[in-house]
Amino acid sequence: MKRGDHIVFIVDDDPNVREALCELLESLGLSGVAFGSAAEYLAYARPDLPACLVLDVKLPDINGLEFQKQIAAEHHPPIVFITGHGDIPSSVGAIKRGAVDFLTKPFSETQLMQAIHAAIDQDRKSRHETAQLDNLQQRLAGLTPREREVLPLVVSGLLNKQAAAELGISEITLQIHRSKIMHKMAASSLADLVRIAERLHIPITHSRRAGMS
Repeated sequence: MKRGDHIVFIVDDDPNVREALCELLESLGLSGVAFGSAAEYLAYARPDLPACLVLDVKLPDINGLEFQKQIAAEHHPPIVFITGHGDIPSSVGAIKRGAVDFLTKPFSETQLMQAIHAAIDQDRKSRHETAQLDNLQQRLAGLTPREREVLPLVVSGLLNKQAAAELGISEITLQIHRSKIMHKMAASSLADLVRIAERLHIPITHSRRAGMS
């Protein structure tokens, strides 16, 4: 992990904890920025980088667990909770809502760094998958209305003549649409196109067997 390709956000009301964690990150070559409250964190213009949110449970403006619930619908980095007052129900609830770890003070440097690295890796993977999906959606948006009608029939496994009959067009016209779809969707094969359709949640409403009955 290189400095500048990630960021660790720290939200803790204790200035000594914030200073210690920032110094630890700095010594290990990680980039970090600290805040004394959830409001300060929300007001910060977060860079578009893989990240981790190290979040104290007891904050001056909101309980960290409640804050986790509030930001769940938005894009925020994976959370690593730290607390001096941990309990099993709180830790279980935090993990169920997606937290990477729930560490009770005092925790070891190794425990914290393992959790932070896991969170950053998780965010990096999530960002990569989101970027891939955005790219696929852009390709899908480039299809014509007719090509959008042809696509689910093709990935359903219908023969060209079956799909053509379904749409009331000639088989040759269907083949032209199919070729254009393969090109626009950058699919190397029918199997590749099927995988793309699955990621885009394109419904498969026909089958070859149904088309032949």
